[in-house]
Amino acid sequence: MLYSKFLSLLFAVSSFLAVAQQPATSAETIKKALEQKQAMAQSSLVKNVPFQNIGPTIMSGRVVDLDVNPDRPSEFYVGYASGGVWHTTNNGTTFTPILDTSSTQNVGDIAVHWPTQTIYVGTGENNASRSSYAGIGILKSTDNGKSWTNLGLMDAHHFAPILIHPDNPDVVVVGATGHLYSSNDERGIYKTTDGGKTWQQTLFVDNMSGIIDLQHSPNNYNVMFATSWTKDRKAWNFTGNGTNSGIYKSTDAGDTWTKVSVKNSGFPTGEGVGRIGIAVFNDDIVYAVHDSQFRRKDSEKSKSNQDLVKDDFKTMSNSQFLALDDKKLNGFLKNNGFQEKYRAENVKQMVRSGNVKPIDLAKYLEDANSMLFDTPVVGTEVYKSIDGGKTWTKTHEGYLDGIYYSYGYYFGHIHVSPADANAIYIYGVPIVKSKDSGKTWTSISAENVHADHHALWINPKNPNHLINGNDGGVNITYDDGENWIKNNSPSVGQFYAINVDNEKPYNVYGGLQDNGVWKGTHTARENKSWHQRGQYPWKSIMGGDGMQIQIDNRNSNIVYTGYQFGNYFRLNTNTGEQKYIQPKHTLGENPYRFNWQTPILLSPHNQDILYLGGNKLMRSMNQGNDWEAISGDLTNGGRPGNVAYGTLASVSESPFQFGLIYTGSDDGVVSVTKNAGSSWTNITGNLPKDLWVSRVIASQHKKERVYVTLNGYRWDDFRVYVYMSDNYGQTWKAISSGIPASPVNVIKEDTASEKIVYLGTDNGAYVSFNNGESWEVFSNGVPNVAVHDIVIQPEAKDLLLGTHGRSIYKADISTLQKMNTDMVSTPVTFFDINSVRHSSRWGSAFSQWSDAFEPEIIISFFSNSSGQKTIKILSEKGAELSTISINADKGFNYVNSNLELTEKGKKALMKEDSNLEFKETGNKKNYLPKGKYTIQIDKSKTILKIE
Repeated sequence: MLYSKFLSLLFAVSSFLAVAQQPATSAETIKKALEQKQAMAQSSLVKNVPFQNIGPTIMSGRVVDLDVNPDRPSEFYVGYASGGVWHTTNNGTTFTPILDTSSTQNVGDIAVHWPTQTIYVGTGENNASRSSYAGIGILKSTDNGKSWTNLGLMDAHHFAPILIHPDNPDVVVVGATGHLYSSNDERGIYKTTDGGKTWQQTLFVDNMSGIIDLQHSPNNYNVMFATSWTKDRKAWNFTGNGTNSGIYKSTDAGDTWTKVSVKNSGFPTGEGVGRIGIAVFNDDIVYAVHDSQFRRKDSEKSKSNQDLVKDDFKTMSNSQFLALDDKKLNGFLKNNGFQEKYRAENVKQMVRSGNVKPIDLAKYLEDANSMLFDTPVVGTEVYKSIDGGKTWTKTHEGYLDGIYYSYGYYFGHIHVSPADANAIYIYGVPIVKSKDSGKTWTSISAENVHADHHALWINPKNPNHLINGNDGGVNITYDDGENWIKNNSPSVGQFYAINVDNEKPYNVYGGLQDNGVWKGTHTARENKSWHQRGQYPWKSIMGGDGMQIQIDNRNSNIVYTGYQFGNYFRLNTNTGEQKYIQPKHTLGENPYRFNWQTPILLSPHNQDILYLGGNKLMRSMNQGNDWEAISGDLTNGGRPGNVAYGTLASVSESPFQFGLIYTGSDDGVVSVTKNAGSSWTNITGNLPKDLWVSRVIASQHKKERVYVTLNGYRWDDFRVYVYMSDNYGQTWKAISSGIPASPVNVIKEDTASEKIVYLGTDNGAYVSFNNGESWEVFSNGVPNVAVHDIVIQPEAKDLLLGTHGRSIYKADISTLQKMNTDMVSTPVTFFDINSVRHSSRWGSAFSQWSDAFEPEIIISFFSNSSGQKTIKILSEKGAELSTISINADKGFNYVNSNLELTEKGKKALMKEDSNLEFKETGNKKNYLPKGKYTIQIDKSKTILKIE
């Protein structure tokens, strides 16, 4: 315990020094940024550029909360961590997003006062994940999401449950978890009695401890229980426990609070107390689930006496090692994935020669995954109180292994059935139930229920009816978990990375949080027709937390992808062949450090050459079969902690020159080599220090040009950092002017125009037409959601946004690529319209029960001013055939036309051509016949051909 306290002190000191360098962004700055973005959206030149969501949906995304109509449980709301709030009235058959009119999609908790349809949303997920985005305060709607009012508490960032008084929707008690990566005072319990106009902080624990759970007695709003959680997340370390984690009780509806998890209460106290969840059956019976971070006693560590384990080698002498049975040692080496060259005989020889020590075998295995899963803590515990929290008793003997593993910070809820005080549910990776107050447990997970659970609703009128929210969406059961229905129609995928190939139609690839890697054509229809065909149009090609994807441009069946911490594979999607290709350090060498999102890159000069970034840059000349490090450590060297840090986060090779390579690290180092790794130069220069290099991109238009984006999210620093260099990074120019505060994830050059650059932030996407001197925000069809990746399919001229919460969006950017300075001085500039193939089916329907088939074209143009305009469609001889009146915006405009012909226009055409015949259509409309037409606005014209 003394050692644990020393480490905590060490991390606290280093954290303090680091935070002092990168202060958290103030709530006032965030408020101004949201107002700025809203104003930008109104005046943006690209506000009309239409984006289409192309899914996928089937794998869904992380659910954080549910709120169900108790009188009509087929109606409920679902809160997705970074995908907004969705509403269903048909038991999850379909959903409608209702948070899209707000300034965020980041959700921590939702609460509905059903009699008045008053909705409160605490924005900002509280699960303390590496992708738990900060919110913007408490939002309120009284019109089912048509409009939202921000009620403040913007500096709380992350929220626990919201409790609405059952008889008065203006009385609300809310738990504020506080900042994720820094200390702050706006955390604890807050209460309002005027609908959120004013708030009173009724409980404050300390500036590192916030409220993680909050519940009231079902029939007595005055009796409440809250749990505080002391935690400290940094980019390099996560501490999820502390002496101020505990349980509090209020008997006056949250006005005052008393700590009940005190010494001699029966509930754990001290440094090892972690996240706590609470469930209240009535005023007396209360349950708590605890992620105990107290260490297990050595005698309690599960280990077979016959097997070697990693820790054995940490204290083993050379003589003890050499005396090990070869068969036993080989079993350890094989089972732990040591390379073939490391077998008992030759490893013992390495020890005899002094090249390695026994402890090196343990170090060989200690990467970020082992640090995550090998921690020998007590883990999940369940406690019960039958006297309103005065005393607590553990409900079970032994350990509840296999619930939280070692990342209980990500879960932490418990539920008690409203109909049975002995029926309780807890969840982590699986979901389990107990019918005897927690003495024994049974799994209710199923093959169609995703792991990692975060929300549960139990029907008070039918306790066998459960609704569950997890990392894979929503599931419903009517038999207490024996069978489940999956309800995943919302497009809420949390993508880390996307890519495309060059097939026709081209395929889109994407890696998602806890949902693997998927592949599908960009034209895949996102509807229910696949239920009839039996095959969803997207296909899973990798599990785990899906990461980056590279596709061989000679053969798109060869795909490189993988999951977290550098676990990459070479796939043949045609044959199903799969080869693990993660580079391995040598025995005796410090293990490579791999980022959660390890970067990979196929060389644009030779598709057999693959780069992979650890703390060093690795290169394979033969598709990942063999590797060599072509650099030393390109980071600041890492920091002590339990999270991989000091790792490469971005790699880019110039298309102009083989071996002109840039790297960027998660601790702020930008480097370049001009000779394929023979020598490297640190080009960080005067860039802000210690920030995550979210992208370093070598220009495809100018050899000397390189872009860098930095991300301060892991300091709670939400400022915008975007830079460009035209001299290989010797000097940097900031190009982020005018972008509202929000961490930057990605920058992408346009494939056709060197002046056009795209940017993705934690709150949307932007484009610049002048190399970053000014920026325009996209908003048509795209909510305020985190954009993690941007890809362009050059032949199709499609821009794709990989969002972390709303799956993938696609837009045709062919018009944007034609932007030039002349357009600014020209009233109207038309863009070419593709020829249309005439069809005799226009206006006809397959049957009387189906809609008529109509043509559709998009008339696109740039206007240098806003105002009323009239689009005229003229015959080849100048006769007016139809008109469309529009309110044009300054910038790009897109107008749909079904090529319908007015009666006056029909007569004009027949007058020009007496042989022209119009057949009666099913919908009684006339359409333009084959021919050449002029589309005109004022003096500007373009041609439309119907063939």
